[in-house]
Amino acid sequence: MKLKKQVTVCGGAIFCVAVFSLYLMLDRVQHDPARRQSSQISVLQNRIEQLEQLLEENHQIISHIKDSVLELTDTGAISPSGHLPFRSANGSWVLPFDGRPTFLSVQPLDCQFALGRRSQTDLQMLDVYSLLSFDNVDGGVWKQGFEITYEPNEWDDEPLQVFVVPHSHNDPGWIKTFDKYYNDQTQHIFNNMVVKLAEDPRRKFIWSEISFFAKWWESADVHKQEAMRKLILSGQLEMVTGGWVMTDEASAHYFAMIDQLIEGHQWLEKNLGVTPRSGWAVDPFGYSATMPYLLKRANMSSMLIQRVHYSIKKHFAATRSLEFMWRQTWDIESGTDMFCHMMPFYSYDVPHTCGPDPKICCQFDFKRLPGSRVNCPWKVPPRAITDANVAERAGVLLDQYRKKSKLFRSKVLLVPLGDDFRFDKPLEWDQQYFNYQKLFDYMNSHPEMHVKAQFATLTDYFNAVYKANGVAPGTRPPDYPVLSGDFFAYADREDHYWSGYYTSRPFYKNLDRVLESHLRGAEILYSLAVAHARRAGLEGRYPVSDYSLLTDARRNIGLFQHHDAITGTAKEAVVIDYGNRLLGSLVGLKRVIINAAHFLVIKNKDIYRFYQTEPFLETDDRRATQDSLPQRTLIEYLVLFNPVEQERLCVVTVLVNSARVRVLTEDGQTLPVQLSAQWKVSLKTYTLSCLFVQASFMARLPALGLAVFHLYDSADSPMTLRSDTLLRIPGQGQSIRGLDPLPVRSQTVDAQPFYIQSQSLTLGFSGTTGLLESIRRKDDPQEVRVQIQFLTYGTRPSKDKSGAYLFLPDGNAKPYSQREAPVVRVVEGPLFAEVVAHYQHFQQTVRIHNVPGVDGLSLDITTMLDIRDQNNKELAMRLVTDIQSGDTFYTDLNGFQIQPRRYFQKLPLQANFYPMPAMAYIQDSQYRLTLYTAQALGVSSLASGQLEVILDRRLMQDDNRGLGQGLKDNKRTANRFRLLLERRSSMVESSAVAVLPVSFPSLLSHMTSTILNHEVLALPVLPWKHGVPSVRTFAPLAGTLPCDFHLLNLRSIQSLVNESRGRKMCVSVDFACCETDEDLEFLLQPMSLSLMHSQPPLSNDSSINLEPMEISAYKLKLC
Repeated sequence: MKLKKQVTVCGGAIFCVAVFSLYLMLDRVQHDPARRQSSQISVLQNRIEQLEQLLEENHQIISHIKDSVLELTDTGAISPSGHLPFRSANGSWVLPFDGRPTFLSVQPLDCQFALGRRSQTDLQMLDVYSLLSFDNVDGGVWKQGFEITYEPNEWDDEPLQVFVVPHSHNDPGWIKTFDKYYNDQTQHIFNNMVVKLAEDPRRKFIWSEISFFAKWWESADVHKQEAMRKLILSGQLEMVTGGWVMTDEASAHYFAMIDQLIEGHQWLEKNLGVTPRSGWAVDPFGYSATMPYLLKRANMSSMLIQRVHYSIKKHFAATRSLEFMWRQTWDIESGTDMFCHMMPFYSYDVPHTCGPDPKICCQFDFKRLPGSRVNCPWKVPPRAITDANVAERAGVLLDQYRKKSKLFRSKVLLVPLGDDFRFDKPLEWDQQYFNYQKLFDYMNSHPEMHVKAQFATLTDYFNAVYKANGVAPGTRPPDYPVLSGDFFAYADREDHYWSGYYTSRPFYKNLDRVLESHLRGAEILYSLAVAHARRAGLEGRYPVSDYSLLTDARRNIGLFQHHDAITGTAKEAVVIDYGNRLLGSLVGLKRVIINAAHFLVIKNKDIYRFYQTEPFLETDDRRATQDSLPQRTLIEYLVLFNPVEQERLCVVTVLVNSARVRVLTEDGQTLPVQLSAQWKVSLKTYTLSCLFVQASFMARLPALGLAVFHLYDSADSPMTLRSDTLLRIPGQGQSIRGLDPLPVRSQTVDAQPFYIQSQSLTLGFSGTTGLLESIRRKDDPQEVRVQIQFLTYGTRPSKDKSGAYLFLPDGNAKPYSQREAPVVRVVEGPLFAEVVAHYQHFQQTVRIHNVPGVDGLSLDITTMLDIRDQNNKELAMRLVTDIQSGDTFYTDLNGFQIQPRRYFQKLPLQANFYPMPAMAYIQDSQYRLTLYTAQALGVSSLASGQLEVILDRRLMQDDNRGLGQGLKDNKRTANRFRLLLERRSSMVESSAVAVLPVSFPSLLSHMTSTILNHEVLALPVLPWKHGVPSVRTFAPLAGTLPCDFHLLNLRSIQSLVNESRGRKMCVSVDFACCETDEDLEFLLQPMSLSLMHSQPPLSNDSSINLEPMEISAYKLKLC
């Protein structure tokens, strides 16, 4: 949309809203008893009729604006007293407003490009699920497959090429902590590798986890380092994927997935000059379509996956579709295609990689030779290869190779050789390499076998596939299928679906997201502060040593993306180790943010001094331990940081020690303040804190900027209003104590529904349960049923039970119940209204903010959980609506894209749950209801009009997947959500029924998710001996970034050169990121996603065009 058109539409909308506000004001005057004189009533009625006529005449204009603007906020009403908050005729509060519009001006559909965007693929995973019967027929030696046959002469014209790829899968924490694994096993793998690979140039190996490799490198002497570098440069050792870890792909957010990839790649570039070319992911429990996109943007050409549902593997094997081009659902061409190899059998261990018969393949895992601690479950041990048996052994092995090759379209075969923490003893290196080399030598010296076998790296294999098909690396071979979609939920056998870990240990899933937001904020502020310090000649005074804190945080957050960390599937002691690392990094990041904010808000930089022992700022919350919730600190003088790239109008709540608080902006304007109580709650007593008061005020914050506010004790101000608090008590026995000046009313519960409202929303609640029942938007006469219910799942009585990985429920969920009815607290005021329902195992708060803009259009929901007294129970929250969603619902992948889902009755209940890292929604032709989450959880829609999310799980037993423990270390956990009801345009009615393989959130939806995951950070100013120096607002952007653009990070890299990368959700944008007062000059250079491949720098007047859904990286040198 052109700028001129935008201004015209918005100007018209402001005019109409102003007229409506005036109508409300007059309506209020009419009902004022003090002014009920007949002459005045007559005058007012005439005016009202004139206004109604004017509104009627402008009806067409209003309709046009509603079609053109998705959500438009009021520019504020003028209260009768001039600038004071007041209640309108319908009971909602109206606030004074600065008149500057806050809106999202967009087209009415998701994104205009979405209608025509459907990738042309041979395999769409939704269609594959519809096609398969999931019958699990016994396939013989390949239990989950079928019998494979071949003709002996099939390779006469083109010999079979066999690439055996030795590897060792090292979990950076699982049964042992990261450090203990390194000390006990991983360091020995590297030490052996340096010696054993050098003994024969034909030996090859691959390595994935850079976290372990970096730790070894830092302790290795220069001779070992040089020997390792030589192995890598010669091609004997390949770094595959090259991320800090082998990331989980269900619960991880794409910010962290990218960040750990950059950390690994930057380490490789700095220390080895190595560029990974192939992806290797043998152990994540299901696969997201986001990962191939990220690897593609990092300039990789190929990838490998393993843990896919056994029925899908069987289907792909039968159709020879195990190698395919993985294409994004929105891509109508082939720009996102990534060549992907899916391993066909049960596991990545040796018995399941040489061919379909594990009994035979196990005989070629030479670590299991007689005398070893490891043996073959099939009771036939390996035999060392000798001249006497090599012919027979080579024939048996070649038979497996040939059968496996029949599942693929080329005569090039990949055979991984390894398992968890393999090759940690010198003996295994000799056993595997010597015996396999004898087999290879025999095969290669007998032309009648028509095979060429060798050790190889992963890229050696992929290059051979491309060469055999006559195409360049990364290019689609002729007749290879194109696939779109993802590979969730994973089942490894029977009905054992790995959908439990989507929710396991939600406390740490939430802590991870808090860390990610802090890391992004710290990166941005540090980069800006260093650039400004350099420009002002103050680099020597600025604590650039904070960079080490950023590095530690990147690596600890990267470590937690490991597929046994964020998943919640490690042993309890390992989880504590992860938690301590995350807490330490959180403390470090707060320090980085405080130091950067200090420099940026000081008005006179000449007086800036940094004293480690005398910080200028602090943060408004602290965590005592790694498993505790944050506690707020008291505030008097405040700096607020907005980590979002758009200007933000929001409600900020801080803790103060006086009910006589007054809040001023930097230029001295008094802001409306709502005071509410700090509550201490037990089952029988509800007490207000006599020491602390919550003060909430509306703040307008600059994009990526810092704003300054003054809070001080003052005589009563008409702008400071106390919340109206009502306790709905179920009966006798509870005591309520309220302290002046925050009185509390109470009443006995009745069954009638009750309501809270803002200028944008009216919410209905059950009089009995205190839980949400309905939502009505201000622009919609229809009250929409949105009912919140709580339920519990048990686990099966049989031997297979739910655990950290598996969700094996004992049937449908049962309604949550408790003996005592809940106490419900209703709080209303000018800035927010909330309802808090107190139950035995949870406390749910539903809040709406009475502010214009994004913050006021959705419900803020916090569910505080504590199920530590439960056994084998899983607590779920279900939304029940009248939305006609059928069997279709939508979940996000990694916070990056939306994947349509279908509920399949042919599958067990647990198979219909999917990961929800950021959001899920249901819709029909009229409405879309979206649930946003600040922590990854499992979600489903088990019936039309429903969304259901698993909140926490407490399970008393192991689920036989190697962990050896249940989930018994539950914490008191705050699960945070937003809920948004959107009215859909009439233009989508015709296509609403059809389930397309692609869907997109609206821009309002993106913004809602962003404000949930990137909260405003409150930074109190500490009292100084010599008084507080003069401070000012810091606004780094000269102009507003488009609302369809997301600045993912502004990350200082190893050379202290700044790099930024952004995701663009619609068409193009001019990149204008300069400081308001003193413009920073910069050089901009397009880069690959992990900064290892560069393009020519752009001139300062260049425009950057990003395609829809494109993530791009740029090296930005500020000077």
